[in-house]
Amino acid sequence: MPGVALRLFDVHLADPVLALIFGAAIVGAAFLLSWAAEAAQVDISAGLALGLLALIAVLPEYAVDMVFAVKGGNSYEEFGRACPSPEGGESPCSLALANMTGANRLLIGLGWTMVVFIAWWRWRQRQEPERGREVVLQRTRSVELAFLGIATVYSLTLPLRNSISIVDAAFLVSLFLAYSYRISKAPAEEPHLVGPARWVGELDKPKRRSGVIGLFVVAAAIILLCAEQFAEALVGTGKSAGIDEFLLVQWLAPLASEAPELLVAGLYAWRLNTNAGLGTLVSSKVNQWTLLVGTLPIAFAIAAGTFDGLPIDAKQREELFVTAAQSAFAVAILANLSMSVREAGVVLFLFLFQFVAGAVGPESIHGPVRVITGIIYLVAAAGLIVRNRRQLSALVRDGLRTPYSRLQEES
Repeated sequence: MPGVALRLFDVHLADPVLALIFGAAIVGAAFLLSWAAEAAQVDISAGLALGLLALIAVLPEYAVDMVFAVKGGNSYEEFGRACPSPEGGESPCSLALANMTGANRLLIGLGWTMVVFIAWWRWRQRQEPERGREVVLQRTRSVELAFLGIATVYSLTLPLRNSISIVDAAFLVSLFLAYSYRISKAPAEEPHLVGPARWVGELDKPKRRSGVIGLFVVAAAIILLCAEQFAEALVGTGKSAGIDEFLLVQWLAPLASEAPELLVAGLYAWRLNTNAGLGTLVSSKVNQWTLLVGTLPIAFAIAAGTFDGLPIDAKQREELFVTAAQSAFAVAILANLSMSVREAGVVLFLFLFQFVAGAVGPESIHGPVRVITGIIYLVAAAGLIVRNRRQLSALVRDGLRTPYSRLQEES
């Protein structure tokens, strides 16, 4: 409530205070989302419920990225097909791509690995360490992974372009729509509900559905109202400490906007519902790698009044390359529908390596670090694909063709 009140009445406070208040609002909204998504499984499939959760949870990221894309489009139109850097800083076009690539890498590097490590810790607490060695996904998750694999293969071509075009947007948005249609075919199943989600789920049908819709709408409204202000307050706090603008937009702002989905996934993992925890983040990755990337050039084109694509500079080609390569590595790991603690450790190490080298090291090594890290990702992905080629073939078949009812029966 304080975050919403500050946003509606436009109260001006110090950036650290604003970051704390808006951050608390987003945390509260994340709890509402988790309860709504769980209760919704009474009436719709778990896959569709988690897909809706993932879509709503990434709304902050969409909101922030759309702001940069629109600013870039306005600048492009004003300065004659150029996207200049204001006052010598980063251009809006560059910041739009920086925010998107940072969010995608954070989702895998911190999010996916967080689920695995939380589950490992919880099983150790229960004195069952053997069960915590890996997180295993149900066979129904083949759908998300198959579509993510297609999006990843396509995204590997983006660093070879001078822009993300309207054609790219059409393909990626169409892929998202196909994914949404596929998960909507999953039948509903009896969920295991606890806490507030159980209270909502046990209401009679009209009240339950109204409650779930109300929770989704309120949580989405809170996120849309507070997320951008939360990110701006964090950026303002960081700037006062002399932190580079590009790093803030690429890492700090996405970390703020990704907070709801990371928290929801962490809650699932803490309850040892690891299929839902990791599944939520995989679904979020599909959303970001299709709909988010696809809508950026559309927002840019509308603002610029042109069919030209969103420009990609040399630095952002490297960012797109390492982001697509990380996605390829992550999909290759999950080809057998599992991620072990060791694999999660490798993913986290590579993420931290490129993050620390890019944030702390001199500017001259940033480009080589991104390229080298991307090559490592691709080489490791190729090795895993060769090793797990049979599982990968089965995953693609299950994800694109096998009926959901059969996937559920055999999970």
